[in-house]
Amino acid sequence: MTNQYEIIIIGGSYAGLSAALTLGRSKRKVLIIDGGKPCNAPTPHAHNFLTHDGQNPREIARIGKEQVLAYPTVRFESGTVSEVVKHIDGFAVKTEDGGNFIADKIIVATGIRDLFPSIEGFAECWGISAVHCPYCHGFELSDRPTAILANGEMAMHYAKLVYNLSKDITILTNGRHAFGSADITKLTAKNIHIIDSVIKKINHEHGQITSVEFEGRPTLNVTAMYAGLPMEQHSDIPHQLGCEIDENGLIKVDAGQQTTIDGVFACGDNSSMRSLSVAVQTGMVAGAYINMLLCEEAF
Repeated sequence: MTNQYEIIIIGGSYAGLSAALTLGRSKRKVLIIDGGKPCNAPTPHAHNFLTHDGQNPREIARIGKEQVLAYPTVRFESGTVSEVVKHIDGFAVKTEDGGNFIADKIIVATGIRDLFPSIEGFAECWGISAVHCPYCHGFELSDRPTAILANGEMAMHYAKLVYNLSKDITILTNGRHAFGSADITKLTAKNIHIIDSVIKKINHEHGQITSVEFEGRPTLNVTAMYAGLPMEQHSDIPHQLGCEIDENGLIKVDAGQQTTIDGVFACGDNSSMRSLSVAVQTGMVAGAYINMLLCEEAF
């Protein structure tokens, strides 16, 4: 089988599959290369995704892959892309297992990687009872004693959103807090407490938080946690290609999901709001825009 494609999509989760679906329906020759490590792997249920609310995210991706590969011009390759080199007439793509491919256009749908704090028990709870998004998880975690692991502006942002879901909220800054007097007045008026002691451990049962232990103060009983974690690009490929990254660590894209590098597009969590529905939408936009460019180039 030839290794030359019109479009190579790096990353085969929701955004990459959505782009491939749009391109496959336009009879474009597409290769999806995926390493099988989605950032939502620990999450048992997907929410706020119309027609799939409450389903297992891996099952949604399985169905999506099955539907996409029904189109004869789309191929799927398991593997990790190690290098992409831009040439005058396209891109050379290499994988860690020695695969070599050529493409006219590239879609980077590689997602992001969360950077966990060094707190015992946190990783085991991530995506289950310690979460990042009130829209994805808030309904299920509502009306519980809730912690917000964040500081300063990020903590205030979470507090405003989470207060609509629970009135029992404690902000954990895991060290000296960074709130001004006006913020403290607002939090106090809502009976939102601040604990700036260092967190020693998160107690849990199979990922369900039961309490938080601190250095030098009593244990806090909570069963839900929102965490404003730092993140980084899951793949080095955008940096290799020279794609511009914004102040939030996301790949800069235009209205057609094209990056600052001609012929390179990005979609999904690596360049937009972190949401299954947004990933699917941005993938479709990238696919449609690339198809339009290819049509114009050939006309």
